[in-house]
Amino acid sequence: MLIVRTSKIAMVAAVAFFASLVAFGNITDYATNFAFVQHVFLMDTIFPDATIKYRAITDPTLHNAAYILIIAAEALTAVLCWIGALMLLRRLRCDAVSFNRGKGIAIAGLTLGFLVWQVGFMSVGGEWFGMWMSKQWNGVPDAFRFFITILAVLIYLVQRDEELAR
Repeated sequence: MLIVRTSKIAMVAAVAFFASLVAFGNITDYATNFAFVQHVFLMDTIFPDATIKYRAITDPTLHNAAYILIIAAEALTAVLCWIGALMLLRRLRCDAVSFNRGKGIAIAGLTLGFLVWQVGFMSVGGEWFGMWMSKQWNGVPDAFRFFITILAVLIYLVQRDEELAR
C-alpha cells in the first residue's frame, strides 16, 4: 500500500530531522553540551563512594575529541537518514523489489543512530562512566527514549513491502 511506504519515508525523515536538530544544537551551542560530556568523563557527579571512579578521563583534549566524534556520528546519522528518505521517496511508486532495495541507506542511518544512543550514551556513558548515578548529568532516560524510537522505525522500515495495488 502506498500509505505504508509513505509512512516509512516520513518516519525515516522524522529521525533525520531529530538527528539534524541534535547535531545542529551541539555545534551551535558547543560549550553547553560539552559540559555534559566533560562531567560524564570526569565522573565528578556520580555517587561519592562509587569504586568505578578509576575509569574517569580527565584530559580535556580527549573530552573534546569524544564530543566531536559524537557530533560527527549524530550528523552522519542525519545525513544518511535524509539521503535514505529521499531515495525511498524517489522509489515510492516503483515495484516492491526496487523499493525494498532502496532501503539500504536509511537502514544504515537508523542503525548508526541506534548505536550512537544505545552504545555511546547507554553503554559507554551510562554503564562504563556511571552516568546513571548522576542527578545532574544523567542522559540515560533520554538516550533510551531516542534509541527505542529509532529502533521502532528501523523494525518498521525493514518489513518487506508488497507490490502496490494497481
